[in-house]
Amino acid sequence: MSTVTVSAFIEAQDADLWRLLTDLPARADWLSAVGAVEVLGTGGFGPGTVWRETRVRPDGGTEPEEYQVVEAVAPARLVLDSRGAGVDYRITWTLRTVERRRRGCTEVTVEQEAVPTRPYGRVLALILGGLAARAVEGALRRDLADLALAAGPARSAEAA
Repeated sequence: MSTVTVSAFIEAQDADLWRLLTDLPARADWLSAVGAVEVLGTGGFGPGTVWRETRVRPDGGTEPEEYQVVEAVAPARLVLDSRGAGVDYRITWTLRTVERRRRGCTEVTVEQEAVPTRPYGRVLALILGGLAARAVEGALRRDLADLALAAGPARSAEAA
């Protein structure tokens, strides 16, 4: 198993960031790596909600990824599962209000755990572990920067 964790301080209220994270149809509007979102099923957002995103890879190709909500504690914690080819992923978003610069902001931490489920997944993890971790870190930082930008035109993210 490998884990990559990235944090940023975003000058926005946790409830506003939560709305962005959980408004599935709008994800493609603010996540630069997402080209399309398809919500699978009906009902409100919560445990069991499933959707498919078409993500743009660094090489310019696209890849569909399916996510399922495991836990949703508004506006503090969102846990998602995504099954991959030979590797399963768990992505945890944690939002914590902090006081900075005389106004509230939110520390946002996103953690991705990768668990190989097939022998070739374990082999790839051994061979490409460091390279894959750097690629995941870059993708998570980009998602955090996109979240900060979507939170408002005057907002900015600082790496923690």
